[in-house]
Amino acid sequence: MKIVTLDGDTLPMPLTPPEWCTTWDFRRTTAPHEIMTALKGAQIAITNKVPLRADVLDALPDLRYICVAATGYDCIDLEACRARGILVSNVPGYSTRSVAEGVIAALFALRRHLLSYAQLARTAWPASAHFCVHQQPMLDIHEATLGIVGQGDIGRAVGSLARALGMQVMYADRKGAATIRPGYHAFDDVLARSDVLSLHCPLTPQTYQLINLEALVQMKPSAVLINTARGGLINESDLAHALRQGIIAGAALDVLSSEPPPADHPLLQPTVPNLLLTPHIAWASQQGVANLLRGIDANLRSFQQGDAQNLVS
Repeated sequence: MKIVTLDGDTLPMPLTPPEWCTTWDFRRTTAPHEIMTALKGAQIAITNKVPLRADVLDALPDLRYICVAATGYDCIDLEACRARGILVSNVPGYSTRSVAEGVIAALFALRRHLLSYAQLARTAWPASAHFCVHQQPMLDIHEATLGIVGQGDIGRAVGSLARALGMQVMYADRKGAATIRPGYHAFDDVLARSDVLSLHCPLTPQTYQLINLEALVQMKPSAVLINTARGGLINESDLAHALRQGIIAGAALDVLSSEPPPADHPLLQPTVPNLLLTPHIAWASQQGVANLLRGIDANLRSFQQGDAQNLVS
């Protein structure tokens, strides 16, 4: 059994080859033009973000199983896999706690302006006439309203942590929904009432650029936006404009629509204020990584035993 890992460097800890694996090819990275050659003769592929589309799959008659080293699997052409009898599994739930805590950390950083005040401590505090330095007004977390788009495992975990902090939590129903489901609020109502809006829905044709200028202008000028889901949920040029114009107060993003982003990406420019940007690491607490490695190992073992688990195709 030949197993190929296509982008091993996305994992901060290496995978351990299963005992039953006869050929183990752990590649640190794989460029698009290298995918077919890398997977030649492989029965199992492990990928995090390297895409496997129909044209590539056509050239890989031996491939029987794809293990996505993540929860999201939009890098895989599931329809093409079904047509070719290739099973696909993901690793659900491994990063729920890590991402949820990352959202709360970003929430505190934005509402209390921690980054700017940390900088002021080095630049303005030594020359201050007083024991403290005031600049941007800090806002409490308690009794603020958190709007959440997406009520999966992570969305529910964020809501639970937020309620423990005394926040009011609202889950948004689908944009334009004619009937609002129990436990949800109208999408536009959530936009208008939220002090913090956090995105936790999958990226689909329906949610692509869900947060654009039309949505941003419906939010409070004091509101902040957090995205730890997929970069494509946001029109990034619109968000850059909204931050420059003060349409919303700030944003914290752990994901962008292209990763790694180009140097000229609209949200990487120094003129964009009040933006906390991290390089897709909200999932990567030590416990989250350990959960992921265990999940990959369990998926491989179950496939080898003829009882594949966590199937998405």
